[in-house]
Amino acid sequence: MSVNLSKGQKISLEKEAGGALGRVTMGLGWDAIKTKGFLGFGAKTEAVDLDASCVLFDEGHRPVDVIFFRQLKSKDGSVVHTGDNRTGAGDGDDEQINVDLNAVPSNIKSLVFTVNSFTGQTFAQVENAYCRLLDAGSGKEVARFNLSVQGPHSAQIMAKLYRHNGEWKMHAIGENGNGRTFDDLLPQIATHL
Repeated sequence: MSVNLSKGQKISLEKEAGGALGRVTMGLGWDAIKTKGFLGFGAKTEAVDLDASCVLFDEGHRPVDVIFFRQLKSKDGSVVHTGDNRTGAGDGDDEQINVDLNAVPSNIKSLVFTVNSFTGQTFAQVENAYCRLLDAGSGKEVARFNLSVQGPHSAQIMAKLYRHNGEWKMHAIGENGNGRTFDDLLPQIATHL
C-alpha cells in the first residue's frame, strides 16, 4: 500500500516496498490549466511545462551530476529521465526519472528530486500535480506526494533519496521555492543535505 507523504516525513523504502529495492521510478504528473469560456463557449487549456530533475550529491554535499530535460542520463547511466513533457496533457505520469539504485556509484550519498515550472505558472494554478515513487520491478507505488494547491511558488524541492546504514531511505522535503530550473534551487537544497 502506498504512503501519502507529508512535508518532512522520512520513510524506509525497503520497508514500504516489502523488501530491498533495486530500481525505482520517480513519476511527476499534472494537468493543463483549463479556462472557462463566456457562457460555456471558447473554453481552452493552457499548457504547463513542469520539469522533473534529479541532482546527485557526494558525501561532501557537492553536486556531482544532474539529470533534467537537457541531460536525460547521468554520466554513469544509473539515472535516466524519460523526456520532457511540455504540456501536462494525457493521463498518468507526464515525466519520469528512473533510478537503478544498485548502479548508483558508491561516492553518491543522496539524490534530490525537484520540480520547476519552466513556463512560470505557480503551483496554485496547476491542477492535480503530484510526484510518486514506484518500485520499478513490480510497478507498485511505494509513496506519493501531492504538490498542488500549496501556494504561489513556481518550484519545489520534492524529496531526497539517501543512503543510511546500507539502506536507501526517502525524505519528503516538500519545500517551496521559485525558479525555472533546478539551478535556482541549489542554495535551498544545500540546507537539506
